[in-house]
Amino acid sequence: MRSVAKHSWRGLSVLALLLTATIFEPASAAPAPTVFTMVPSGGPKGCLPYAKAVVTIKSLGPVEVMTVVASGLPRDTDFDLFNIQVPKFPFGLSWYLGDLHSNGYGKAVGTFIGRFNRENFIVAPGAAPAPKLHPADATSNPATPPVHIFHLGLWFNSPKDADEAGCGDAVTPFNGDHTAGVQVLNTSNAPDKRGPLIRVAP
Repeated sequence: MRSVAKHSWRGLSVLALLLTATIFEPASAAPAPTVFTMVPSGGPKGCLPYAKAVVTIKSLGPVEVMTVVASGLPRDTDFDLFNIQVPKFPFGLSWYLGDLHSNGYGKAVGTFIGRFNRENFIVAPGAAPAPKLHPADATSNPATPPVHIFHLGLWFNSPKDADEAGCGDAVTPFNGDHTAGVQVLNTSNAPDKRGPLIRVAP
């Protein structure tokens, strides 16, 4: 019996060591975040010369977390962020991501969760009816093969706010009801066909 007990304890000791090694085995390193900047658009370079944003994208596997930290903006102002095909006019296919609001120091921070990587695309296999909620809405879409969209753009939510900042009162469709102001920041510091999202592995 003593011999059996001795062997049993040895077996348990080996099992405990194996379990400990498994529990404390270092996990595979998470991919490094992708960091890039947004720069003033053509128009606002004169009216908002110090506007900029730093964008950080962290991969969680099934999704990415994108944080946008903008500064040099007008104080207490709303802005709209879009994922776009090319950074400047005509912008191409565009997707409304969400809003940012600047504080009393002209700084705005937004965090967005979704797919922000080299597989980003828009596709429409065929035309289909679409709801018309606002006067500028289309009632159907054109058929579109897959188109990658790797750039970002930030717009004034209001033409009035843009005008008060000295950026003009042009009306653009880049907010929820298609009555936005001009573009403030974009990723034109990257080539049109190689926007910064192409650097993010899925």
